[in-house]
Amino acid sequence: MTKDIYKDLTQLGGANTVANTPDEAILERVPNPHKGSDYAVRFTAPEFTSICPLTGQPDFAHLVLDYVPDEWLVESKSLKLFLTSFRNHGDFHEACTVSIAKRIAEITKPKWLRLGGYWYPRGGIPIDIFYQEGELTKSVWIPEQGVANYRGRG
Repeated sequence: MTKDIYKDLTQLGGANTVANTPDEAILERVPNPHKGSDYAVRFTAPEFTSICPLTGQPDFAHLVLDYVPDEWLVESKSLKLFLTSFRNHGDFHEACTVSIAKRIAEITKPKWLRLGGYWYPRGGIPIDIFYQEGELTKSVWIPEQGVANYRGRG
């Protein structure tokens, strides 16, 4: 592969500018150097934040993204900046989690994708959101997401 295939990337190697909203964020992709081989990619974001649309209070989540790429990979710096664009975005847990998964799937068109959103308690109740699309082949090993269930104090 040559550097020419990366010439259209706008964020890799550039300034760290965070979009004001997720809709304005640029999510980029790069060619899969092992297309034709089935393997899993995992990203974790243990300090994801957004804003409650009603109270304006911050919400926190541990996100775990697993996917089996086809022709494209999500470019990791653009993913980080995309996720960061949610920090001042007001939406419910379900809307944030599912929209993140769908946006990644839209640009990468993976063979299989799963996003677990493990949200920290609000009002004493943790909310966990799970999204999946595509078909997972038996040849790919997908480990458990490994996020401990919330057990309160003690």
